[in-house]
Amino acid sequence: MNETMVCAVGNVATQPVFRELAAGPSARFRLAVTARYWDREKSTWTDGHTNFFTVWANRQLATNAATSLSVGDPVVVQGRLKVRTETREGQQRASADIDAVAIGHDLARGTAAFRRTGRPETAAPAPPRPEPDWETPAESPDAARQQPEPVAAT
Repeated sequence: MNETMVCAVGNVATQPVFRELAAGPSARFRLAVTARYWDREKSTWTDGHTNFFTVWANRQLATNAATSLSVGDPVVVQGRLKVRTETREGQQRASADIDAVAIGHDLARGTAAFRRTGRPETAAPAPPRPEPDWETPAESPDAARQQPEPVAAT
């Protein structure tokens, strides 16, 4: 299926709205993306046009976005671009939505403290797999057998 994937860097413009729906959690917020350019005449950075997107998040991403994001936060959003047109009060309107796959704070403009969320319990946890030795040449078939045994985490 052909989809238009985008990566938008901007600021959270509205407080995320969280809803618990029959299909699972959903959240949305507005993202402001402003182009900046160097004005040679003024020798300063100048703001250009601002584009606004409605960002939609679902399931665990919705829960995490609603608890992690605030108005003004610099973020990076990756997802599927969906442009909609509709007629309201006799006028044709277009809006751009992003169905988010990933949302994160923009670490070029600040710091963040990451915390993992709890995962739902599974029936049987997967056995630990050893980390591959990336320094071993791929053409050596004996290299895989020479891997050290993994150490169990405590």
